[in-house]
Amino acid sequence: MDTIAELGLERLTMAGLGRQVGMSSGHLLYYFKTKDELLLQTLQWSEERLGVERRAALARQVPARQRLDHLVDLYLPDGPRDPAWALWLEVWNRSQNADDEVRTRQLELELAWHRDLVALLVEGMARGEFRTVDADRFATRSRALLDGLAVHLVVGLPGMDRQTVLGHIHDYFDDSLMAEPASGRPSTDG
Repeated sequence: MDTIAELGLERLTMAGLGRQVGMSSGHLLYYFKTKDELLLQTLQWSEERLGVERRAALARQVPARQRLDHLVDLYLPDGPRDPAWALWLEVWNRSQNADDEVRTRQLELELAWHRDLVALLVEGMARGEFRTVDADRFATRSRALLDGLAVHLVVGLPGMDRQTVLGHIHDYFDDSLMAEPASGRPSTDG
């Protein structure tokens, strides 16, 4: 993961990676067949690790909004060149030329976050912690916002630090989900 993040997939060679991990390039090719497969399996491994943390955070017995904030914290990159997010950028870049099977595997990784967010929204609404929204539609919009801001953060755009991004996201959730929008104006998101 770190090597892909550092070099990018185009500059990565199986021989160089093999030297780093103490394997021959032939062994790597035996297990992964292509660099694209190496990338996708590395992303799957990364997302499985995050999935364990995400499920633990969502299982905590705290208000839904607190769990939502923790979910956002896990979702966002730590900062520029975050290794897990570098994988996502590589996968998204390559997916435009990928076959349906690869795009389906990618979609499953994305939908894990989506399903957990929808479930949390439904729970928060059922408990009266969130106002009523179309949970699936709201989750789609929220993930698009998170992805967009995360890309700005991971590529290191000036003026986009993690605290600024978190501020935008918290404002969005306050305005869109809380029974009384924080700004005092009616919310139109949902």
